[in-house]
Amino acid sequence: MDKVSVLFVCLGNICRSPTAHGVFLHLLNCDGLDQCIRVDSAGTGDWHVGRPPDRRAAQAALNRGYDLRDLRARQVSTVDFTEFDYILAMDRNNLQDLQRLCPVGYRGYLGLLLEYGSKCGQTEVPDPYSGGESGFELVLDLVEDACTGLLRELSTSKASKRNF
Repeated sequence: MDKVSVLFVCLGNICRSPTAHGVFLHLLNCDGLDQCIRVDSAGTGDWHVGRPPDRRAAQAALNRGYDLRDLRARQVSTVDFTEFDYILAMDRNNLQDLQRLCPVGYRGYLGLLLEYGSKCGQTEVPDPYSGGESGFELVLDLVEDACTGLLRELSTSKASKRNF
């Protein structure tokens, strides 16, 4: 059985995408689906490659029960388009960067994470890097909601077609 695979992408892979990675992995573990769905995160930029998540993102996540300590930043590559069924950007700028990198014939889904959320009026996960602690809490609120919606979608559609 092939695993469904999901890649979360932001700019530097130290705040938003590792938060989504940690939240989604936690949801998978709670539902016993961690063997059915592969999850990873990456950044469109290379500034933080090899570094752990921002300490503020890691602490905010830990306060809600998500452990990001084992995650390390990496840069997205064209290989990701062959390995991931869903590539989900945190904002439109990163989505545009991914669209430029996307090879012709990519058969997966490339879009915004918040398309799976129910928070009215929000389409992008704002970058909390230059702001205060409240920005990391907002990221968690949005990501928790969208990851719950994503898991629901995977559980009822494509994943069921793959003997999920």
